[in-house]
Amino acid sequence: MHQIQCPWCGVRDEAEFQYQGDATKLRPKETASEADFFDYVYSRKNPKGWHVEWWHHVGGCRQWVKVVRNTVTHEIVASGGPQEKLAVPRSSKGGRK
Repeated sequence: MHQIQCPWCGVRDEAEFQYQGDATKLRPKETASEADFFDYVYSRKNPKGWHVEWWHHVGGCRQWVKVVRNTVTHEIVASGGPQEKLAVPRSSKGGRK
């Protein structure tokens, strides 16, 4: 089981959180096309390696948490609040290319 560091509650078991998706996608501007909004809502990559994700602390403070997790090893190296910019490791073992 993962252990996730909630910025508000401290280290908690993964069971208290709900995965909510890719935290790197940016919402299109209001003037964007319908296709851009469709891609924003429905199109997702399935990255191999380090990835920034949204997790919702549903079993605790109910805050949104950004988590940097390796999708191959499930290792978590960083977490923070929604406005925080988290460092994403670069490595050859399961890392981004």
